[in-house]
Amino acid sequence: MSTRSAILLLVLTSLCVAAEHKLFNGKNLDGWEIVGDGFWAVRSDGVLVGQGDSKAGRPQHQSWLYTREEFEEFDLKAEFWLRRGANSGISIRDTSRARYAQGAEWDSKKTPSHIGYEIQLINSDKPQKHDSGSLYLFQPAPKKAMKPDDWNVIEIESRKDRIRIRLNGELMADHPGDPARPTRGPIGLQLHDKETVIEFRSITLRTPAR
Repeated sequence: MSTRSAILLLVLTSLCVAAEHKLFNGKNLDGWEIVGDGFWAVRSDGVLVGQGDSKAGRPQHQSWLYTREEFEEFDLKAEFWLRRGANSGISIRDTSRARYAQGAEWDSKKTPSHIGYEIQLINSDKPQKHDSGSLYLFQPAPKKAMKPDDWNVIEIESRKDRIRIRLNGELMADHPGDPARPTRGPIGLQLHDKETVIEFRSITLRTPAR
């Protein structure tokens, strides 16, 4: 291979490499915004912790942590740990940014899972129609793949006409999505209720090469 060909190959290869976005810096919540009641903080070990406001005197409904930036096609990977009995999720393409999931405008038919999509994360001993890894309301997970008392890895492949979800390496959902719903939006992390506690770490996002 000539020097010129080698340089051309190097340039083409660099253009094809997926771009990585730093969603979470492991230090603070820069680039994120909190919606609703609930606490979100970063521990000294770099772990992101979310917990419901159990002392709230009124219904908490849901609390969310949203990226300020919006994304269309991407591969998201994160590690998470859920307390027993906790109910959480990851939202994609929710253009409302959970506006109707809490507070005075609460509407159970307009929560993020009804506007964009929600990937279910739940730690329950009870049978669930949508277990962890499900594309909530669209495609239930075919099996249990979550480790209830350990760290788990969730991977979300979001394309305009396809959403794929893997939990601990197992394919949980593969769905074309709803053509009437948005194809672009922020990424959100959920506290479903005031009893939920969840931790996240190693959150990475890559956008496919053009």
